[in-house]
Amino acid sequence: MKPRITLITLAVDDLPRAVAFYRDGLGWPTEGIVGEELENGAVAFFDLHAGLKLALWPRASLAQDAGLPLDGPSATELTLAQNVASREEVNAAIQQAAAAGAVVIKPPGPTFWGGYAGYFQDPDGHVWEVAWNPQMIPPDES
Repeated sequence: MKPRITLITLAVDDLPRAVAFYRDGLGWPTEGIVGEELENGAVAFFDLHAGLKLALWPRASLAQDAGLPLDGPSATELTLAQNVASREEVNAAIQQAAAAGAVVIKPPGPTFWGGYAGYFQDPDGHVWEVAWNPQMIPPDES
């Protein structure tokens, strides 16, 4: 199997609220909610970097599609990270997320590995890290 990820799907409790957070609060591009005419089909897609997409799908729909029991979220199961080009961008991204309704769980600051990072949770509890890593500057930022 080739290590190629093209879609990350986050289970959400309130799809319109989640779309508003990412689209309106963070400014991420989307066509909005699609598939509402299909049972368990309502979903929203966001274009990320290099062909990667983020999907938001109601938790109950994801559980039903995967054949798993509907379970509650756990903030420590997965962390998503965005690597930015500077400490200032870390601060700005965390501030923007907070203004959009995120909970800042770790304010930005120096890290033990020589970078600078902070963490927030989106309205559904998903944990996001925003980091500046001097060893991993995003290719479009160098």
